[in-house]
Amino acid sequence: MRMIGFIVLLVCQVAIGAERPNIVLILADDLGYSDLGCFGSEIATPHLDALAAGGIRFTQMHNTAKCFPSRACLLTGVYAQHCNLWRTHANITDAITLGEALRSAGYRTLMVGKHHGTDNPFDRGFDRYWGLRDGACNHFNPGRQRPGEPAPAQKRSNRTWCFDDKTVVGYSPPEKDFYTTDTFTRQALAFLDEAAQMDKPFLLYLAYTAPHDPLMAWPDDIARYKGRYDQGFAPVRQRRYQRQLDSGLLDAKRYPLSEPTHRGWDAMTPEQRADQARRMEVYAAMIDRLDQKIGEVVAKLKQIGAFENTLILFASDNGASAEDVQIGTGPIGAVDRWSSLQGDWANVCNTPFRYYKNDSFQGGICTPLVAHWPAGIVKPGRIDHTVLHFVDFMPTFLELARATYPGKFDGQKLHPLDGHSFVGLLRHRTFERDEPLFWNWRQGQAVLQDGYKLVRGTGHRRRGWELYHLTSDRTECHNVIAEHPEVAERLKASYARWEATWKE
Repeated sequence: MRMIGFIVLLVCQVAIGAERPNIVLILADDLGYSDLGCFGSEIATPHLDALAAGGIRFTQMHNTAKCFPSRACLLTGVYAQHCNLWRTHANITDAITLGEALRSAGYRTLMVGKHHGTDNPFDRGFDRYWGLRDGACNHFNPGRQRPGEPAPAQKRSNRTWCFDDKTVVGYSPPEKDFYTTDTFTRQALAFLDEAAQMDKPFLLYLAYTAPHDPLMAWPDDIARYKGRYDQGFAPVRQRRYQRQLDSGLLDAKRYPLSEPTHRGWDAMTPEQRADQARRMEVYAAMIDRLDQKIGEVVAKLKQIGAFENTLILFASDNGASAEDVQIGTGPIGAVDRWSSLQGDWANVCNTPFRYYKNDSFQGGICTPLVAHWPAGIVKPGRIDHTVLHFVDFMPTFLELARATYPGKFDGQKLHPLDGHSFVGLLRHRTFERDEPLFWNWRQGQAVLQDGYKLVRGTGHRRRGWELYHLTSDRTECHNVIAEHPEVAERLKASYARWEATWKE
């Protein structure tokens, strides 16, 4: 087990646990910007909606557009390029994790679910870890075929799992009711029961794999959405946008609805329409189930008397995905079929933004963020439009834990934090960031400063730089690079300086 190589300095010499909040960080996987009821969706998410109503909805939290670099930023407070997780999932270097930082500050540190790196989180500061160290898996059976069941659809069956200090390659769960969302929740509840017996605050990082493909859900959950999407893409997208406007979440002036990229419903065959409707029914069921289980976490926090002084944060690691994987011959939603949401519905799920996961446009990098903390949030029920990034979680948690970030760990010099604490926003104070924010994932790059975002596309949309004034055009509808070439050149130079800090 990796030895803790530093002593975190406490700002206030008080008894461990006194007044410091518990922290529950919940991360969804490939969830779109408008997929929660409180962000415009028709999907039933009453528990997250209740947290939003009693807390804060942040409209401009940003990830990296891809699973593992987003999780690296969240865990370390530095860009993925500064901790070795920007090309592929790997070991974290030159940085510490939330587990290492908060355990040294006296917290009980717990993690359940997806890591998407090659470190075992148990060796990186988490007192307990149960989950998928890998990137994605069959939700009903991540391993080999079990007696009496169809063969599980798999990209590969040798996914790596970790159970505290034990690593298993190719995990076939013995329980027949295994489903990632349910099983991760059960384990999290057990860890919370353990934490309740200890006289110290706790951190729970609960990293779900839903609604990442494969599209799989329980039949009863799917049945609740039968026929809900038979009218097609455009009506669902328009209704989501209207709910965003009506709720006050967004305004039409700064958030005009971007041009659709989905196909025309009427131009599709009946078989294609049925296929697409089924995909969205299962996807919605996965999010519905996710919310049900988050409700169980909230109930457990109340049961153990921790709810009032627990900061709950919910976000997604990137936007909804347009990727397309098709494996198996079973019905969409079943254990023997790996199917994906695809691009048409991803365009709907990321309403009002353009594009999807893997893109540096807002549809790829902007996530809904819900924050709830009865004992700490001032003026709950509000909406906050401050620009934030996943690198801001570590400094926020350090401030809440009354801890400082070390210069060295285990004899290794650490990269300075790239983020800033947003505790002040929870207290209804201002937040200032002087330096730019940066993105780089494959062919997609972006830099954001002083309300302007310079961005270029990825994949089949590879093209030159575009410039958007996000202060007035947050859906990137009007490219103003011709009108402001001097801004574009300044941001290009800033991006080049940042790139020089990590690119070989």
